[in-house]
Amino acid sequence: MAIVTPGKRPGERVASSKVFGKKFNRGKKQGYATLMLTSLVDMFTIIVIFLLMNFSANGEVLYMSKDIKLPDAYHGAMLERAPVISVSADAVTFDGRMLLNTSDLEKGDVLNVPEIEDALRDEKRRYEQIHANDPDHPFRGLVNVQADRHIPFKVIKRVMFACNQSGFGNINFAALSREASTGKTVTASNN
Repeated sequence: MAIVTPGKRPGERVASSKVFGKKFNRGKKQGYATLMLTSLVDMFTIIVIFLLMNFSANGEVLYMSKDIKLPDAYHGAMLERAPVISVSADAVTFDGRMLLNTSDLEKGDVLNVPEIEDALRDEKRRYEQIHANDPDHPFRGLVNVQADRHIPFKVIKRVMFACNQSGFGNINFAALSREASTGKTVTASNN
């Protein structure tokens, strides 16, 4: 901040006024610009809220969608971080990207689903490229399936077949834990 001589200093609004500002602006030039502090505080508040919403301190792996009601489970283990295939009554998504409609999977007798297989193969290629020089993290073929409790088994069977054909043979199903002491937590049951 600049060093100034003591004296009266008007607010910014008074100093810029045509009527009252002339007596304060006698030959003075201001060498610094003022900051809009309100806008700056608003921006930082938005950034902090965004980061808090996206940060997961307890390691949540799944985004709980409103249109997916998970089944209950009494036994299981905690889910590990892995790609997520979500199957709702309307759509099949892979890591948030919509791949196809669920009604398309209910039609036909063929098990393979090219859209899911291509997405999983791309994910496998990406993982292998990232960890090419890292022998501590080999590809395990782990995938989490989050399916609504009212989805027909035929659809789940086709999703599992597509996962297996793409090299993701370690399939975990998300479910809600029904233990008396813990309440609702996401657990997995291995395929």
